[in-house]
Order: sequence, then C-alpha cells, then structure tokens
Amino acid sequence: IGSKRPRMVSVQSTGCAPIIRAFQQGSKHATLWEDAKTCADGLRVPVAVGDFLILNALRESEGTAIAVDDSDMVKYTKIMGSHTGIFPAPEGAATLAAQVKLLESGWIKPDETVVLFNTGAGLKYFNVYT
Repeated sequence: IGSKRPRMVSVQSTGCAPIIRAFQQGSKHATLWEDAKTCADGLRVPVAVGDFLILNALRESEGTAIAVDDSDMVKYTKIMGSHTGIFPAPEGAATLAAQVKLLESGWIKPDETVVLFNTGAGLKYFNVYT
C-alpha cells in the first residue's frame, strides 16, 4: 500500500450525530446524543465505543463529518436505485446524500473518485418506504 490515503468522511443522521458534533467541536471523544432518532437503525448510535478512533481517522486523513436528514435518505434511496439497481438501506442512501452535499459545497471535486459504502438492503426497511 502506498503512502497516499483517501480522505475519510463520517456520515450520520441529523437525529443522531455525536461524531459530527465532536468533530466540529474539535473534541477527542463524542458525548452521548440525547433522544436519538433516525429511520436508519444502523445510524442510531448515540455513543460510539471507538469514537476516538473514528475522530482520529477523520482528522489524520484531512476528512470531514456531515449529517443528513432522514428525508434525504429516503430521497437518495430512490435515486440510487434508479441509477444503479441497488435498493440500499437508509444508511447507504445517506452516503449518497452526503456526497451530493459535499460536491455542492466544493469539498469533493467533480473529478475525484469517491467510494460509497452501502451496508444493508432496503428490504428490511419497508416501514420507512411505505
């Protein structure tokens, strides 16, 4: 593996974003997110055991942290599905919503290669999509 590393991005829901808050505050640890709410079960993590590892990886890679609304997760599920045939879980759709936000802000350049991780299938989220 060469010395060049990608910039890492943490994506969370606006209803549960302890890593984003800690990153923005410059903290070494993320404090408990009270009353965590999101349609994405895998993003409802009000306190992360490895918070300092995540924050270190973000900072050392010159990365960032961004939160997206649940409504954007639903919207980008449909967009991802229509363009790729993948029916992602809201967590996967959150990565596409974040990519669009970061492209619009200029943080990601149009010619950069981006890898999105979809960690689940939308089939287990019928309650979200119906």
